[in-house]
Amino acid sequence: MSGTHQGSRDQANPLRQLRLDQLRRRTSVKWREYPDDVLPLWVAEMDVPLAEPVARAITDAVALGDTGYSAGTAYPEALAEFARRRWGWDGLAVERTALVPDVMHGVVEALRLLTGPGDAVVVNCPVYPPFYGFVGYAGRRIVEAPLGDDLRIDLGTLEEAFRVARSGGRPAAYLLCNPHNPTGVLHTADELTAVAALAGRYGVRVVADEIHAPLVGVGARFVPYLSVPGAEHGLSLMSASKGWNLAGLRGGLLVAGPAAAGDVARVPFEVSVGTSHLGVIAHTAAFRDGGDWLDALLAGLDDNRRLLAALLAEHLPAVRYRPGQATYLAWLDCRGLGLGDDPAAVFLERGRVALNSGLAFGTGGVGHVRLNLATSPELLTEAVRRMATAVT
Repeated sequence: MSGTHQGSRDQANPLRQLRLDQLRRRTSVKWREYPDDVLPLWVAEMDVPLAEPVARAITDAVALGDTGYSAGTAYPEALAEFARRRWGWDGLAVERTALVPDVMHGVVEALRLLTGPGDAVVVNCPVYPPFYGFVGYAGRRIVEAPLGDDLRIDLGTLEEAFRVARSGGRPAAYLLCNPHNPTGVLHTADELTAVAALAGRYGVRVVADEIHAPLVGVGARFVPYLSVPGAEHGLSLMSASKGWNLAGLRGGLLVAGPAAAGDVARVPFEVSVGTSHLGVIAHTAAFRDGGDWLDALLAGLDDNRRLLAALLAEHLPAVRYRPGQATYLAWLDCRGLGLGDDPAAVFLERGRVALNSGLAFGTGGVGHVRLNLATSPELLTEAVRRMATAVT
């Protein structure tokens, strides 16, 4: 399967397959955090059934009682083949990978390999809130490099952050979100090459969170950080978790560039053994056999981005929204609505719609919300209608 999304013609849109009453039977945090009168469009879970190849792999494992510890290299082999097919990248070497329990715990381990307690970690805010929490958990400190007004990486701002992070000659890392959460921005090869050059110049080690890499719009192209010139010392965290809705079946991969092989080799056994065997089975099946299902999903997400833009233009024209090329997240600038610093609180109280508050995303989040558009067109339409009632 290529990256042309041909399989979407053969499968129904997964976003249209579950009714609200079916979704409310789920016991995950998305559907249990709020009362039943609230529409939850917040945490990064999708309103989709499990892809059939993934469900079959899990079911077969359970039937065998295959619920022990993980072994072998099937997971990185499946990801390497997926990378060749989808991204035209053949640089993912199985021997330069390590299993990690999930992407964010893998990020923590990478930061521990590359930096020491109290060292700086640069992030592009507004950014995924756990970046702040997990960096703190790892005993490192955040240096912010805010995105530009166009929501893209500002190289001048990034260079200044690198300079600050490396002051005193201490080690520093750059936690790159690629594609970017919450904006859905897809970094270009030129941008990532410039990032690698800056990192090399300042001696900053790059750790790329690429968990949303499979979720790229039709006609767009994801560029793995490790594929660009100068990224040889980088580390990447990848997973099928977001692309196939597998957050409850944990399993991630730490991937090293050629010059970082020694770093990934130092991942302790105690870290890799914490990976779920069923998670590894599920993620392997997703990357190996889940391409058609993913294509159908990506086409549905493209439809939802267009629908959201049209709904906002009709019902909430003061909201600014730049549809992203990746992820299933929408970053909405609600400052024109006059709802204060935390419009998510108003949408919840008055409209009974749960969104992520922009405040948690760091500098640049005031007056913003993050909306999860990986739901049915009907629920998306109802959510925007409710949001509109909150401002009238």
